[in-house]
Amino acid sequence: MSDQDHKIPRTVPIQSATFSNPINAEIRRAAATGIYDIRGGGAKRRVPHFDDLLFLGASVSRYPLEGYRERCDTSVTLGTRFAKNPIKLDIPITIAGMSFGALSAQAKEALGRGASAAGTSTTTGDGGMTPEERGHSSKLVYQYLPSRYGMNPDDLRKADAIEIVVGQGAKPGGGGMLLGQKISDRVAEMRTLPKGIDQRSACRHPDWTGPDDLEIKILELREITGWRVPIYVKVGGTRPYFDTALAVKAGADVVVLDGMQGGTAATQDVFIEHVGLPTLACIRPAVRALQDLGLHREVQLVVSGGIRTGADVAKALALGADAVAIGTAALVALGDNDPKWEDEYQKLGTTTGAYDDWHEGLDPAGITTQDPELAKRLDPVEGGRRLRNYLKVMTLEAQTIARACGHNHLHNLEPEDLCALTMEAAAMAQVPLAGTDWYPGKPGSGY
Repeated sequence: MSDQDHKIPRTVPIQSATFSNPINAEIRRAAATGIYDIRGGGAKRRVPHFDDLLFLGASVSRYPLEGYRERCDTSVTLGTRFAKNPIKLDIPITIAGMSFGALSAQAKEALGRGASAAGTSTTTGDGGMTPEERGHSSKLVYQYLPSRYGMNPDDLRKADAIEIVVGQGAKPGGGGMLLGQKISDRVAEMRTLPKGIDQRSACRHPDWTGPDDLEIKILELREITGWRVPIYVKVGGTRPYFDTALAVKAGADVVVLDGMQGGTAATQDVFIEHVGLPTLACIRPAVRALQDLGLHREVQLVVSGGIRTGADVAKALALGADAVAIGTAALVALGDNDPKWEDEYQKLGTTTGAYDDWHEGLDPAGITTQDPELAKRLDPVEGGRRLRNYLKVMTLEAQTIARACGHNHLHNLEPEDLCALTMEAAAMAQVPLAGTDWYPGKPGSGY
């Protein structure tokens, strides 16, 4: 009998969960370059999200509405607290701030066209207001960021609302980046920057150091705009109760709360994956802050970060939000990461659905680029039509769910319409674990 006949079978090699292939690849990349990783997109790790919640449709204890006969309203008004001209929207889904610079001019125009056709607003982002965006946006929110790039009082007065950006969900406490290859002549002129030189936005506003200064800034902006337009304050999801309360006490009309699943054009990967709270964990503390101040619904709450479907919209509203904002989903609707460009994504070393090197300006879809030839690939009219269709479908989905729960307005959805599939989601959303009337931390439960 040979030694081969007595050979012991080998066990199957096991990959380390701690030192996985992606982690090892990043270690090797860091060791070879000495540079931290920069990318766009949002968090890719799995965290509790809206998928971990389910609606409890009506039956006997609650009676559903007939979808073809009974109305379910979707309108929302933002900025009713102090502004003379609050923003009235047909749907509670808005377009989040994404800059010209990060996006092409064609993409900004398409967002304006689609949002206007759907009866909602879009937002400028860092770097100022473009004529294409203002011209095609029936309701445009002007972002006022720490960088002040492209900021001027004339554009402030052209806006329908002003959003003071304190933080973003993908990078709370950190500034964004726009690499030199995306700083074209036009971008450089708008931002008063040298062409082709990497730019890093500031992480905090230069003229205040705390919430008392925020109140002064809000008053300054109200005076510039004659108290006409709403003032939003946008914060990244980290300490939602206190940040919401301080924004409200400083005089905000609207609080925009962005969770860690929110996208970004470019920042350090370590920010995207390891800083901030999941969107699901942000909503109830923010709502509680508004309720404790007696201002829930008087100061509106807009939630963003990973909103994809009408079900996500309905769940956010059921947890107490007044509206949501979408960014990455809107870009996908325009054609970002479209499989028709797979061959070109492959040439860039990536694949459809994984492309996140938006900062390099080589987007085959012509959306996150300043390359004029690539940007031509996006037809703003067709892009606007696609975005309008997507917003319409999301709204219809949310209405369908609201009617099934017995509600004639999306804002009548409530936490009692929800249950959670996991302990984590139950604790974050403060709704019962499915099949029980309990969630971790429920008052009076003892644990």
